[in-house]
Amino acid sequence: MKKSLLLIQPENPEIRAFRHKQLNNFSQMTMPYLAAFVDENLFDITLWDEYADIVTFDESFDLVAMTVNTPNSRHCYEMAEKFRTSGSYVVFGGPHPTLEPEEAEAFCDTIIIGEAEEIWPAFLQDFLDGKAQKSYMSDHYPSLEHLPQPRWDLLKNRSKTMMGVVIATRGCPYACSFCNMKQIYHDCYRTRPVAEVIAEIKALPAHYFVFWDDNLFGSVDFAKDLFREMAKSGIKKKFAAQVTLADCNDTELLALARKAGCLTLFCGIETFSEKSLRHAHKTVNKLSDEEAIIQLIHHNKLLIQAGIVFGFDGDDKTCFDLTLEKCERYGIDGVTVSLLTPLPKTPLYHQFKRQNRLLSSDWTDYNAKTKVVFQPKNMSADELFTGYQTFRKKFYSLNSFIRRAKVSKTHLLINFVINFGYWRALKHTK
Repeated sequence: MKKSLLLIQPENPEIRAFRHKQLNNFSQMTMPYLAAFVDENLFDITLWDEYADIVTFDESFDLVAMTVNTPNSRHCYEMAEKFRTSGSYVVFGGPHPTLEPEEAEAFCDTIIIGEAEEIWPAFLQDFLDGKAQKSYMSDHYPSLEHLPQPRWDLLKNRSKTMMGVVIATRGCPYACSFCNMKQIYHDCYRTRPVAEVIAEIKALPAHYFVFWDDNLFGSVDFAKDLFREMAKSGIKKKFAAQVTLADCNDTELLALARKAGCLTLFCGIETFSEKSLRHAHKTVNKLSDEEAIIQLIHHNKLLIQAGIVFGFDGDDKTCFDLTLEKCERYGIDGVTVSLLTPLPKTPLYHQFKRQNRLLSSDWTDYNAKTKVVFQPKNMSADELFTGYQTFRKKFYSLNSFIRRAKVSKTHLLINFVINFGYWRALKHTK
């Protein structure tokens, strides 16, 4: 007799309310991806995505699996308690159990630590055999060859246009102090076979998609090969990708990306302060090169979405106006703005803990959007939060969009729609 399996993709309630007002909310791919490893002859699979679905507890499941990130952890612990009370076996995986296994294992029956391609199927077999272990740890980096295609068909309440997510690489060659990639993944940048990536892109139900990679340009040679083959294959889909700005100083790479269908590059600029770049351990970004590289990106008809972080030790109350001035001067098309957040096990977390600067021990606050969780060096926590909110609203104002668009001159209609989505989401933000 088949076992019933529930896969839950949790969503932070505060962040979900903001995202619902935007116009470019692609689905997370973790659970559709893990579902592809499950033998449907052995399990009846249900997938709930909290962005679109409401989790209820009136239905019984043999096995409940959740992917847990740090700001969602308490929410996941509460859901797990309800499912376990009703007799379900609960397994956790994802970033937070990998970073805080001792904490997470107290709230579930099994934890999956690290990359799941090999240990998730091993756990499933042990569960069926009645010998599931308390924890499973990935002790070597798994191959990215012959990966199954995510089960997008299991997402019942999501638009197909938002199911366009694919990975071509894993990891990042850089080591920023606030990033937890080095702690989550094995420290080895890897790539998938190009032919397999292209086959997955062709199978996507959406005409627009995103590469969910942490740094698609981590290997420039691989990225060039991928884009050449995408162009040859006749794929007509448009895409966005996350990259490092310094790696964009390559005319051939950008031209190949455009020919392959790229519309937008998400670049982790982080800050326009030399001191703050050093604090972030992101010296690969050179302030002297930024304007020329951004111009090169625009010259190749690509939009740039900048990742901006406020709160580094080099930041003071002037950083907000300085950042806005630079964004408008360079024609930055969009920004994803975050509050500096010392995620567990990162160098930044250890630094702030050692300096007694952490203001919250509640992981729910560690979402980088709604609360400052540490004592900034050159301003108060309230001043940091107010400056962050004010910057977002000023950046996404109509006047700022016009100033930036006059410089960018790139995909103006698409650019306006994306900016409008953020403006709408921020309109009622306190």
